[in-house]
Amino acid sequence: MIKHHPSEQLLSQYSLGELPATLSIAISAHLEFCTCCKSKVEALEATQADTEFEDTTSPFDNDDFADMLSMITEKNDVDAVAPYESEVFSYQDKELSLPRAIAAIDRSNFVQLGKLSRSRLKLDDGEMRASLLQIEPNGEIPHHTHTGFELTLLLDGEFADENGHYVPGDFIWLDARHHHQPTTTQGCLCFTVVNSALHFNKGLSKLLNPIGNLIY
Repeated sequence: MIKHHPSEQLLSQYSLGELPATLSIAISAHLEFCTCCKSKVEALEATQADTEFEDTTSPFDNDDFADMLSMITEKNDVDAVAPYESEVFSYQDKELSLPRAIAAIDRSNFVQLGKLSRSRLKLDDGEMRASLLQIEPNGEIPHHTHTGFELTLLLDGEFADENGHYVPGDFIWLDARHHHQPTTTQGCLCFTVVNSALHFNKGLSKLLNPIGNLIY
């Protein structure tokens, strides 16, 4: 069962279209796993729509809306919408369908380092970096904290750290207050968003810190 969800504030900002693209993608993907958060977003959007149409100061009224719909439906040159076909994604001898928001973005080839592999999404979103991250069975990410924030959405498989065990759909937000060492016995696929380098703080992994800004 999913135990980790976006905050109420993030869901509200998502429903208003106020989030950066990478965070919107993460929440949209989470909603494909989580009926609870999906219902919350639908309720927020319904409330916001009612508020907008009831706002007497808004330049957009019901007559404008009716005229717009009429104009759209009268057009004969609108292309038919093709049905969505989910992408089959293969990793570690498994196949799955990626969440629609993630599958829609081009990404680089996977680059492997030991039991870790990362594919960067080709998305210009300022300092934020979005990636697909694979960890092979019995793999781990060395003990680290964060100089910014790290968002992890588990898409498939499992992993655990000092804070618990995670299942597909879990939405985990960490920052400089958190220290952890993710490990997996079965392997996993994650969608990650970071806005600064990780800071490795134990053993030989400390040697990665001087190039941390280049690999985040």
